[in-house]
Amino acid sequence: MEKSWKCTACGYSLKDKEPPEECPACKEKCTFVDNIDYTQNIGDKRPDERI
Repeated sequence: MEKSWKCTACGYSLKDKEPPEECPACKEKCTFVDNIDYTQNIGDKRPDERI
């Protein structure tokens, strides 16, 4: 299942099964967080703008 990931360093977002080792935007080895808003309806998996 594809998830939405966000780089904690530069804010770059991407959709993939797993986060990348290196951020495609800032070219650093960053931490990526799953930014899906799980508080919404189960079928509606939009990125959480609060993250």
